Amino acid sequence: LLLSTHAFWRSTGAAFRAAHPRTSASSGPRMKEAIASAPAARTTWLCSVFLLLYVGVEVTLGGWIVTFMMSVRHGAPFSAGMVETGFWLGITVGRVVLGFVTPRVGEKLAIAVYLPVAMALQLLFWLVLQFYVGAVAVSLQGFFLGPLFPAAVVAATKLLPKHLHVSAVGFASAFGGGGAAIFPFVVGAIAQARGVQVLQPIVLAMLAAAWACWMALPRIGRKRD
Repeated sequence: LLLSTHAFWRSTGAAFRAAHPRTSASSGPRMKEAIASAPAARTTWLCSVFLLLYVGVEVTLGGWIVTFMMSVRHGAPFSAGMVETGFWLGITVGRVVLGFVTPRVGEKLAIAVYLPVAMALQLLFWLVLQFYVGAVAVSLQGFFLGPLFPAAVVAATKLLPKHLHVSAVGFASAFGGGGAAIFPFVVGAIAQARGVQVLQPIVLAMLAAAWACWMALPRIGRKRD
C-alpha cells in the first residue's frame, strides 16, 4: 500500500485528464460517455457482463466445489479440499503461463479458444462420475480460466480511446465483481431445493454466456489513441 501510494501520488484525476484529452465530440462526464454513448458503451457493457459471468464462475466453483465433491462424488473432506486447492492453483498457474501466450495469439482469439476448452472440461467434470477425473478436470478448467480477467481488461484498452480507459475499466471491474455475490447465492438458493448437483449445468451455462459476450466484442486491432 505504501509503495503504491508513493508510485501514484502524482497520478491525480486532473493529471490523467490533461495527459489524455478527449478524442471524441462527446461532452459531460467521461463515465457517462463510457456507459451510455455509442460506440464506447457497447464495449464497456460487453466487457462488464463478461467479467460478471467470469467472476461468477470463478467464485461459484471455488465456493461450492468442496460441498459438491463431498455430497455428489462422495469424497473425504480432505480430498475435496485438495480439489478446491487444485482449482485455485490452476487459475494461478494459468494466469502466469497463458499470460505469455495470450498476447502472442491475440486476446480475441485466445479467449475464444480458452472458453470452449473450459466448457469441455466442465462437461467432463459433470458427466464422468469418477472423483479423480473430476479433480483433474476442475484443475485444468482453472488453468484455462486464469487469463480471462486480465485479457478482458487488455481488450477494453485496445477497443476504447485512452481518455475512457479509467472510467470503462473501472466500471467493468466493479460491475464484474458483483458476480462474486450474485451467482454463488443463486446456486445456493437453487441447491437448497434441487441439490448441489445443479452446480454443473449452471456453471456450463454461464461459461457459454461469457463466450457469447466475448464473441460479440468488436474486432480487436491496434490500441486506439
